[in-house]
Amino acid sequence: MTEQIIVRGARLHNLKNVSLTIPKNKLVVFTGLSGSGKSTMAFDTLYIEGARQYMESLGLVTDGMTRPPVDVITGLSPSISVDQHLTNRSPRSTVGTATEVFTYLRVLFARLGHRPCPNCGRDVAPSSDLGGDLWDEDDSDPADGATVPCPHCGTRLPELGMASFSFNKPAGACPTCTGLGVVADLCIERVFDPARSVADGGVLIWDAFNADRFALTLQRAGQHYGFGFDPHQPIGELGEAQRDLLYYGVDSAEFKRHVSNATPPSSVVKGRFEGVLTNLRRRYAEGISDSGLAVKTETLYTRHVCPDCGGTRLKAASRQVTVAGRTIIELSQMPLEGVADWLAGLIAGLNDQERMIAEPILTDLDGRIRRLTRIGVGYLTMERATPSLSAGEAQRLRLAALLGSGLTGVLYVLDEPTIGLHQRDTARLIAVLRQLRDLGNTVLVIEHDLEMIRAADHVIEFGPGAGKHGGQVVVCGSPATVAAHPTSPTGAFLSGRALGPARPARPPADSALVLYGAREHNLKDITVRIPLARLVAVTGVSGSGKSSLMFDILDKAARARYYGADETPGAHDRIEGWEHIDRVITVDQAPIGRMPRSNAATYTDTFTAIRQTFAETEEARQRGLSGRHFSFNTPGGRCERCQGAGVLTVNMHFLPDVQVRCPTCHGRRFQPEVLAVQYRGVDIAAVLDKTIEEALTLFADVPAVAERLELLAEVGLGYLQLGQPATTLSGGEAQRVKLAKELARRGAGRTLYLLDEPTTGLHPADVARLLALLQRLVDAGHSVIVVEHHLDLIRAADWVIDLGPEGGEAGGQLLAEGTPEQVAAVAASHTGRCLRALL
Repeated sequence: MTEQIIVRGARLHNLKNVSLTIPKNKLVVFTGLSGSGKSTMAFDTLYIEGARQYMESLGLVTDGMTRPPVDVITGLSPSISVDQHLTNRSPRSTVGTATEVFTYLRVLFARLGHRPCPNCGRDVAPSSDLGGDLWDEDDSDPADGATVPCPHCGTRLPELGMASFSFNKPAGACPTCTGLGVVADLCIERVFDPARSVADGGVLIWDAFNADRFALTLQRAGQHYGFGFDPHQPIGELGEAQRDLLYYGVDSAEFKRHVSNATPPSSVVKGRFEGVLTNLRRRYAEGISDSGLAVKTETLYTRHVCPDCGGTRLKAASRQVTVAGRTIIELSQMPLEGVADWLAGLIAGLNDQERMIAEPILTDLDGRIRRLTRIGVGYLTMERATPSLSAGEAQRLRLAALLGSGLTGVLYVLDEPTIGLHQRDTARLIAVLRQLRDLGNTVLVIEHDLEMIRAADHVIEFGPGAGKHGGQVVVCGSPATVAAHPTSPTGAFLSGRALGPARPARPPADSALVLYGAREHNLKDITVRIPLARLVAVTGVSGSGKSSLMFDILDKAARARYYGADETPGAHDRIEGWEHIDRVITVDQAPIGRMPRSNAATYTDTFTAIRQTFAETEEARQRGLSGRHFSFNTPGGRCERCQGAGVLTVNMHFLPDVQVRCPTCHGRRFQPEVLAVQYRGVDIAAVLDKTIEEALTLFADVPAVAERLELLAEVGLGYLQLGQPATTLSGGEAQRVKLAKELARRGAGRTLYLLDEPTTGLHPADVARLLALLQRLVDAGHSVIVVEHHLDLIRAADWVIDLGPEGGEAGGQLLAEGTPEQVAAVAASHTGRCLRALL
């Protein structure tokens, strides 16, 4: 068996005929500037080819899986990818369900749970007949099946099962919120303007086309029932029957009370109208997209904690069951580290029969929680919703699951696993990756973190630059070999030859925001002073309360004050100093789009200006083409076979869907007459294939395009392809695209920018560029607050606010505030200790 993975002649994207040898069963780091070709080699070449070869070995069709352009790849193992993309965005998914810790607890509570009798209130112990399958996952309500006797008063109670503790099943879910923990109320005032008629845009969610179409349907419904419907009458002046027809539709109970037993119209053409509110509620319940609406459905609802379950998701009877004095809700609200402590003391309090049932469950459960703690997410609670996790947290949950699998002979490809980790926790992550290696696996990590690079067995640096200036191997070998290389950008930082930018000299701030009594989540009633017109870093280990302070309290309070947002800010007393700020812009790591059609060019409105540039060419005028024809999102100029996507999705049944190149446009998205139009020798499809840096050269003489592209380049995205789907962007890339869009607005006044780890995914050299941009914002009189772990940025901040000392309940305290040097002097601060070594 070969001990190496050998690649010869890799040419995908910007890779320039790259050949390299990767030692197997080692911890290997790919590094280099952002856009240098690391991900192209690791994911798009090695991982994809490994998956393709594996499918071929099973005799499965791989026509849609294109072999990457490479001469030879030998020695590949079956590959597993651990990237930065959340795999489950369902609001029903939690840390507990994703890690299966909550599943094990459901078994424990179903077999060992005590509960009060609803009649006499005395304790009902678990049934002495504990036979049957421990993992019996019955969807039916236990009330419909077996029962147990209350030993005190004889009242029959439904037997407990796993489903009794599942908020995703009717047997356990709170009936009011159906297990979501929140209820959503439709805001009618956001849907209708009572002063305007249907024909005059009174239904605020309809565009002009839908207003005309549905006005006709409503008129015909009015004719069918004999009371008429005037689409020109203000909505607020409609009769009760007409209003209920508009609101709820012909099939609703609200409308039927006006027409007794009249048969509804047989079709939409004849007046069968669903009702505006009925339609919106159906869309929301079924998760239907917002296509066809003038606004996003999400903006029409206000959400609040379920009044019946208090956000705990379970029905009342399930919330009362206890094991060793704790309810499953109390355990869900504990950090995982706290659950581990509870489990450690549980076994001593069980009798022999209970111990026999619990021991196999507790053994597996303890192992799962220990792996999660070792990998640095022990501060998370089981009730935490999966969509709220950062990219790094989601990646580490998957890594913990892989640790438990015990697989050997696998190629693991990980994308920056240190994202979101405090420097204190990086050593623990390195130990976990070494354990994966020692099981007999090859662990390939894309990484910029210097500590991770130093811990590698083998380092391969791509570069020397980004985009067309990268795609080559600069140096490979041990970390010491890379550090000694004279032209290696990474080696310069590893050796200390290059350092991050120093903090500019600024006088003390004249004004500040002061946040009093912050106590959301684990925050311990702290008061924090935030200097304005300065660069402020909020630091602390993962789970220490940084996001609770900045985003749950400050951001929500700002959006309520400046933009009328309905979300309630996290618990605090008050915030003083708003008079020094004119607007607040929050730039987080949430995706910029959930559809592959969205990309950096469309999101920042750069593509609108590009389309207009093409429409103004002489060739376009002669062909009668407007800017609309150069859009791949609307009919007119796009290829209708693939509707402008360039690919077709093939259903693979029991395997994930596969995308194949459109046979009509050959992946070029547009019709031939549109592609015939060129700007400086380049057609519109070729523009989408260019990097931002390349497009900047092409459109240097078009200010509307060049200004936006320059900002994208300044935030470190010059390597990004203009047409790269938004769904493939990392959290850090998505955040920098948002930042570029906000900077392009050029709003007047004093702006407060809130950024969530903006250095995510950046090489130390790229961090220096981003930092220069942030410092320019401060020099212009704006305020910049970053939640950050990167020491180079923290060192260059004017002010540091450090929370901790640990995550979860052991955090939430204000440990230190001041200049980086002042924080470095605080002995209790993990951030301070890391800063001392750097300073």
